[in-house]
Amino acid sequence: MVVHAVELLKKEIPLEEEVVCIPEDVITGLVLVDIINGFCTVGAGNLAPREPNNQMLEMIDESVKLSRVFCEKKWPILAFLDTHQPGKLERPYPSHCLAGSHESNLVPALQWLEKEPNVTIRREDCYDGYIGSMEEDGSNVFVDWVKNNNIQTLLVAGVCTDICVLDFVCSALSARNRGFLGPLKDMVVYSRGCATFDFPASAARETKEALSHPQEIMQHMGLYIAKGRGAKIAKDVSFGALK
Repeated sequence: MVVHAVELLKKEIPLEEEVVCIPEDVITGLVLVDIINGFCTVGAGNLAPREPNNQMLEMIDESVKLSRVFCEKKWPILAFLDTHQPGKLERPYPSHCLAGSHESNLVPALQWLEKEPNVTIRREDCYDGYIGSMEEDGSNVFVDWVKNNNIQTLLVAGVCTDICVLDFVCSALSARNRGFLGPLKDMVVYSRGCATFDFPASAARETKEALSHPQEIMQHMGLYIAKGRGAKIAKDVSFGALK
């Protein structure tokens, strides 16, 4: 049933992905969205995968590759880490990624980023990293990061494609369109560097107030909506002069 639905969806609302080559002379920043244990490591928490998942594993692998490239080039990286205070639920989801817990930390394959000088870590407590970057004095860590680094292109990877990634992308594109993000021109969402979770209808029916969330359908929809808001969706990303 799900396979048929995915095929129908891709036929009715096809998503054309690009091969994106980012020139060396374009200042590019990498945003990693919530690639943390609580969402990506099997058995790590209420919202973590229950078993190994190929889409999630590929997302981690591709994010590591991108991070290596950016650190070698000393290009800016901003990593959002979903982090909540005890007792403050993020409805409709159960308690997850509490401050100080293993859940709210980067996955093991990316923990080395914390020691890299070109990396900014931002712990936030909402779906949208743009909103989660706001400080009490009205400043915004993400906005300042873009402006201080004169970033012209943003490359985005992470989880979940149709939730935190999409919400951040939509807010950032709206801010760009309003002129709030200075030099930023383009936003690229790397599809193989993004993933979402799988919660089939059969499981949702057995869980109070739960919504079904078929992985392949929601992955497609998240990327499709991001493109509709103005992001480029890349199936492959390279760096250097176009040939």
